[in-house]
Amino acid sequence: MTVIKINAITVPADSGDELARRFAARAGAVDDQDGFEGFELLKPTDARTTWLVVTRWRDEGSFQAWLNSPAFGHGHRGTGGPAGDQAGGQAAQPAGISSELWSYEVAGGSAARPS
Repeated sequence: MTVIKINAITVPADSGDELARRFAARAGAVDDQDGFEGFELLKPTDARTTWLVVTRWRDEGSFQAWLNSPAFGHGHRGTGGPAGDQAGGQAAQPAGISSELWSYEVAGGSAARPS
């Protein structure tokens, strides 16, 4: 069963673009991980300062395997990966103030009808 992991990252109002830039610089870094099904970075469209990193995984074991992988360690070293990683491997100031990991399973829904 697909599991959804949402990392809710609170950033200062002026740091959202930097967070997006850091994620863009690492685009595709998790794509080949076994069990990975998709990723989205959601930018708030109102006055909120919490961005959502939504990933979908085949199962909890696939997500846990990624957490324990060298790829995860490399991408999240220093001060927090996309929230705090610079080119060249130097730790940067974190773009985020805090983050919280939420976990969900798909319990229902619907797909769009073909046009």
